[in-house]
Amino acid sequence: MKDKIEIGWRLRTEFWDQGYATEAALAMKKYAFEVLSFKEVYSIIRDTNIASQNVAKRVGMRSVGEIVKHYYNMDMPHMVFSVKSPV
Repeated sequence: MKDKIEIGWRLRTEFWDQGYATEAALAMKKYAFEVLSFKEVYSIIRDTNIASQNVAKRVGMRSVGEIVKHYYNMDMPHMVFSVKSPV
């Protein structure tokens, strides 16, 4: 997946389950659409990372496909989420 704008989040475990990832993702999405005028943003999330998939869904993203990334000598399936600008 090349030439796509991606937003992401990563928090230390002691900050999980407090809404910070959702808050950050909403702010990044707003900035991408309102300030940078992007028409669509993506998030690429490990297929096993249910918590991040739920964050993507909470900020209005939907699953649009799957890709496989190869690192650490392994193939790792990822889900691709996206959301389009409302304007």
